[in-house]
Amino acid sequence: MKIATFNVNGVNGRLPVLLRWLGESAPDIVCLQELKAPQERFPLTAIRDAGYGAIWHGQKSWNGVAILARGTDPVERRRSLPGDPEDSHSRYIEAMVGDIVVGCLYLPNGNPAPGPKFDYKLRWFDRLTKHAKKLFAAKEPVVLAGDYNVMPTDLDVYKPERWRDDALFRPEVRSAYAKLIRQGWTDALRELHPDEKIYTFWDYFRNAYARDAGLRIDHLLLNAPLAARLKAAQVDRDVRGWEKASDHAPTWIELADKKRAARKRVVKR
Repeated sequence: MKIATFNVNGVNGRLPVLLRWLGESAPDIVCLQELKAPQERFPLTAIRDAGYGAIWHGQKSWNGVAILARGTDPVERRRSLPGDPEDSHSRYIEAMVGDIVVGCLYLPNGNPAPGPKFDYKLRWFDRLTKHAKKLFAAKEPVVLAGDYNVMPTDLDVYKPERWRDDALFRPEVRSAYAKLIRQGWTDALRELHPDEKIYTFWDYFRNAYARDAGLRIDHLLLNAPLAARLKAAQVDRDVRGWEKASDHAPTWIELADKKRAARKRVVKR
C-alpha cells in the first residue's frame, strides 16, 4: 500500500499536474492540502474519473484539505480539530480508508513571528497534539499526513542560519513537533533516511528548485501498528519541476501488508 501527501497549492489551477501524478504514481491513499477552493468547486468528477473516491473540506481562496482513496470512498470521521469551535479554517479532515485512520492536516504557517498568526499556529499545534494522543492510543493503524509547516531539525532546511526567526523554524515550533513525536509517532521519511538531505518544498523565488534550496515540511507520522509495516518513504522530487507545478512535491510511504509485517515481528523475536 502506498500513502502520499501533496500540498497542491490550488487544486483546480494545478489539476493537470495532480491528475498526471495520480496516473503515474498510483497511490492508494492521498492527503491533499491548500485546495484554495470552496466546497462546491472541488473537482470531484475529474478525481473520480482518475479512479479515486474523495472527501474534502474546502474554503474560498485559501486552506482546504482532502483525502482521496483509490477505488473506494473514504469514510469521514471528522472535519476539524477539537478544542476550538470558533476556528473557521479548513485545515483538518479525518477518515477511515479500509482499516487505516487517515488524518490529513495543513498546519498554519504562522508568519510573521512573533504575532497573532504565530500564536494561532502554536494553539493549533497544541490542539493537534492533544487529538493525536488519543489517536495514537487507538488500536487501529493511524497516519497523520500533511503540510506541517515545520522543519524539525537543521538537516531539514538548506540554510538553517537564515531561518532561525521564521515561524517554520523557531524553537517553539520545533519543540511542539518534538513533543508530538515523543508520543511515539514515527516520522516515516526521517526513519528511513536518518542522515539524508531531503526536501519536500522549494520556493518559486530565487531559482530555489534548480539550486535545491529546499525545506522538509511535509511529513507522514505513523503510530506503532503502521510503523511496523513501513517499507519505503520518498519524495517525488521531479514533480516539482513539471510545468505549472506546486511549490511542494508529493511525499509518500509504502507499507507491507499486515501478514508480512506480522511475520517480520515473529522472526525478530
